[in-house]
Amino acid sequence: MTSSENWISLARLADVAEGTAVAVETMGLQLAVYHLEGGEVCVTDNVCTHAFALLTDGWFENGMIECPLHAGQFDVRTGQGQGAPIEEDLRTFKTRIVDGDIQIEL
Repeated sequence: MTSSENWISLARLADVAEGTAVAVETMGLQLAVYHLEGGEVCVTDNVCTHAFALLTDGWFENGMIECPLHAGQFDVRTGQGQGAPIEEDLRTFKTRIVDGDIQIEL
């Protein structure tokens, strides 16, 4: 992991298969890196806002992540909760790819 200004490298794009979500821990943050089908990459907090559960342990498909604990769903592009039991949206991060590295802006 490297930093340049406010950008932090999280993982290599080649290490996150398309259609998957992986957990990354850095600087005290538990993050989820999503590689959507079609190539888009998104990053959110990895802890559900409803109850403590790692979202990357849940189901991920078509840009939606489902919490493994109570089946609450979030849109990984916006962090928006998709109904009960979700009462608070996920934090998302501005993301870019530089020389094959997935980076977020802090």
